[in-house]
Amino acid sequence: MFSVGEDVEAFALSKRGWSVSAIARHLGRERKTVRSYLAGERSPGVRSSSVPDPLAPFRGYVSARFVDDPHLWATALFDKVVALG
Repeated sequence: MFSVGEDVEAFALSKRGWSVSAIARHLGRERKTVRSYLAGERSPGVRSSSVPDPLAPFRGYVSARFVDDPHLWATALFDKVVALG
């Protein structure tokens, strides 16, 4: 994971014409990591989760319930989601 400072430095070095390999050596990172940040596939300071989101199958339902009632209690919503599966 890049810090914000490393991200800024990598983009600056890239604009100066440095290769991905040279930037990776300078920052002490792998080429794949540098390439993915320069391509915009990753954001600095944000880790990707290795665990699937357990709420993902219910995202549509939860969104619809909050549209219907923005003051819905979390406990009521949790009880309904648990009942659904």
